[in-house]
Amino acid sequence: MLITRGFSLTNFVIASSALGFQVFVLYPWHHRLDTDFEELKKEHLQALHDGEAERLNELRGIREALARLEKHRRCKHMGGDFRDRPTDEPPYYYVLTTYISYLILIVFGHLRDFLGKAFRPDHYKHLKDADGYAALYSDFDNFYTNHRCSGRYITLIDRKTDDFNRHFIFPGTFTETLNMSSYNYLGFAQSEGPCADAVEETVKKYGISATSPRADVGTSDLALEVEREIAKFVGKPNSMVFSMGFSTNATTFPALVGKGSLIISDELNHASIRIGSRLSGATITSFKHNDMSDLERLLRDVISQGQSRTHRPWKKILVVVEGLYSMEGTICNLPGLLMLKEKYKYYLFIDEAHSIGALGPRGRGVCDYFDVDPSSVDILMGTLTKSFGANGGYVAAEKHIIDKLRITNAATIYGEAVTTPVLTQILCALRIITGELVPGQGEERLQRIAFNSRYLRLGLKRLGFIV
Repeated sequence: MLITRGFSLTNFVIASSALGFQVFVLYPWHHRLDTDFEELKKEHLQALHDGEAERLNELRGIREALARLEKHRRCKHMGGDFRDRPTDEPPYYYVLTTYISYLILIVFGHLRDFLGKAFRPDHYKHLKDADGYAALYSDFDNFYTNHRCSGRYITLIDRKTDDFNRHFIFPGTFTETLNMSSYNYLGFAQSEGPCADAVEETVKKYGISATSPRADVGTSDLALEVEREIAKFVGKPNSMVFSMGFSTNATTFPALVGKGSLIISDELNHASIRIGSRLSGATITSFKHNDMSDLERLLRDVISQGQSRTHRPWKKILVVVEGLYSMEGTICNLPGLLMLKEKYKYYLFIDEAHSIGALGPRGRGVCDYFDVDPSSVDILMGTLTKSFGANGGYVAAEKHIIDKLRITNAATIYGEAVTTPVLTQILCALRIITGELVPGQGEERLQRIAFNSRYLRLGLKRLGFIV
């Protein structure tokens, strides 16, 4: 039984099955569901008055499904306590066989490349020196770049076998599959639409490059406007943008802390945080992933003992976490971090590379998700690649911190400035998310990614996958 019902600006398909009602959003709403409940209530009373039993049951089912959807749509942690999300722990032999499969694939891939260079040299010229020129790629780099595929949709050639993959038969058919490993969280990486049109006009007006570091003449009016919009978006007084997300962390930490300071890092933090911390010259230690008890134990120890050898107090203690850990799918325990921050008076740095633009009711990251005042977090960092369809990164903080970064950060002094087309892409995406440009579309994109992530997780678990 399939019932299609449209009302207000929201259209749903309610599919009745043994698993219960499943709700698929065809056109995500632009308004709250309260108006839809009012319309349903009126139709419900009318059907009751007319004695239409079948219509009454249909409306009741839709109303129950809407109530469940509204319940899941609301952020469970807004102003509340942090609760760890239950995760499935795979059996050890699942983990072992998975890693063995990867190992076999990698070994055979390298073996194929090794033999190919010896017996099929024409196909492997890019891996060999020629006429005094070095190879374009190393064996290791080529293995991962040459065997990957990108794009939202990937067309696969169908094949079948009757002898356990010793021989294949190609029936001549194709299967279109969806790429699930993209960073295109909100769908802004597209070649048409308001952002693409604005970028095209920017190229005509400004050209394609800033041609200079920010500290020289690489600062444009667009760069200043983007920095104001980002600061306003994340709730900080000031911000600055960088041309590369990785270098944002790698060059910011040396400008913030140095010898005599302590960096306490989550054990699963990104490589850019690790490299930036090492370059800073500060002492580095780590705590168990998202474990506030272990962090408090470590804080007590380092504060009481002070610096090694001299035992002098630390000049600064900087706790560094990520807002959303992309490889684990976990969200930082921001309420717990702020409680410890109030108690032990450390500085807090949050990397929102994966959470900004995609987490929280307004897409403004973990502070929005937990309904926390951004001023309680000292430094908010994020990248502009994932949710905004651009590139680069930003750091948002108090004005005196940003002013110091502008004159001491190596990326600002020596690095390339963000190009004007990229700045326009960032600015346009920000204004769509906030509703200043194309009202309703930003909210639609945020609700779509929230629904899709929950729907995918639920579907995978129902299919028996370990999530």
